[in-house]
Amino acid sequence: MATTTETAEPLEHATTALRRQLGGFLRAYRESLSPGDVGLPNTTRRRTKGLRREEVAALSGVSVSWYTWLEQGRVDTSRQVLAAVARALRLDDTAHRHALALAGFAPATEGRDTSYDPNLRAMLDSWPDSPALLLGPALDILAWNSAYTALLPDPADTPEERRNLVLLLVGDARHQQALPGWEPVAIDLYRHLRTRADRRPGDEGFRRLTEQLRSARPDLDAWWACRSIGDFASRTVEIVETASQSGRGRGRAPRPYAMNLLLTPQPQDAAVLVLTPRPYEDEADGSTVA
Repeated sequence: MATTTETAEPLEHATTALRRQLGGFLRAYRESLSPGDVGLPNTTRRRTKGLRREEVAALSGVSVSWYTWLEQGRVDTSRQVLAAVARALRLDDTAHRHALALAGFAPATEGRDTSYDPNLRAMLDSWPDSPALLLGPALDILAWNSAYTALLPDPADTPEERRNLVLLLVGDARHQQALPGWEPVAIDLYRHLRTRADRRPGDEGFRRLTEQLRSARPDLDAWWACRSIGDFASRTVEIVETASQSGRGRGRAPRPYAMNLLLTPQPQDAAVLVLTPRPYEDEADGSTVA
């Protein structure tokens, strides 16, 4: 029988906010189940929706008080005990993984994971006019399309260990010249990254990137020490083409692009950054060019 004091491994603590999210997640599953779903007899006199807390506690092998605290976000748990709760609530693999992440657990990764669904690469290649990147969980650049290299510096020219979108924005002059308004983009990407990092404690990719950022831009240490989080917001950015990219003797005026970060489903946890061109005023005659 699992107990609240047994931990089969060192405990990784979740933040208070994540513990509360875990509690709400478990409560929603508990309320969606009927006694018959878990092999208990149905009774007509039930004041609570779904299963009672004491029923889940008994099925999980924990005390009612402790399970109540778990739903209230007041306690941490171990993988072993959370697995028992997941079985009691009939969580599928995806829901169980999500519960583990909210509890502060995530699979440890070693080095850079460059595997990805080949369909994602095919999707990038299907956008001939929209520059796009395929990004890993720590925003490492995994793949890109020809539209991207026609507009922005080719990631292939950067050593693989430094091929990270945030690192290039804050530490590479070519990217800063191409995207003059790089600072708010980099800040929001880092907030987005922090949100994901809190769900994947111990992930090697996040730790490695933080070290690289501190080394590349120690003057921005206030950024790297900030605990602010948030999802990346879509925006309009201006990209400056160089003379060689535009095919002219001089570069065109900055062209506006809609920048969006599209998230892929778990467990891959990748993302696609896509730039969709918008009309701009041609520098030569002021006419609108598509």
